[in-house]
Amino acid sequence: MQWLKVHVEKEEWLKNKVTIMVHSDSMDRLHTALVIANGALAMGMEATLFFTFWGLQRLKKGKLESGHISKGSFLGLGTWRLKRRMKRANAAPVKKLLDDYKTLGGRIYACDLCMKIFGFSPDEMMVNTIDEYGAVGTYLNEAGESSITLFI
Repeated sequence: MQWLKVHVEKEEWLKNKVTIMVHSDSMDRLHTALVIANGALAMGMEATLFFTFWGLQRLKKGKLESGHISKGSFLGLGTWRLKRRMKRANAAPVKKLLDDYKTLGGRIYACDLCMKIFGFSPDEMMVNTIDEYGAVGTYLNEAGESSITLFI
């Protein structure tokens, strides 16, 4: 029963919050991250998306909807086919999911170290979408308060 007491004590300081590290620039993975984050917000949870490495590509101006799928791109044919199937299924596009996410109060962090690594300047980014720039400490603070953390 000692393990149960420790588990309960740990849960008391965890917020009803999800933190997702968006590491990939693939369209399907970004879509998944936004669906999960919007679901969390709709359920009354807090949600944070932390964009790092290739995920930062999607936060550049004009790059949100671009990108390939993670598997089976076949020189863009797979991406086109998946987008067509998503449209037929009335799946919300990434832009709509991002707008909903921000409207519901979701926060977006961009890794400033990775921006330096890739040579991105803040002028290239969707500045009205990004709430804060930070590095590993920022992510760890957010994740440390979260009851759910994901790496996508």
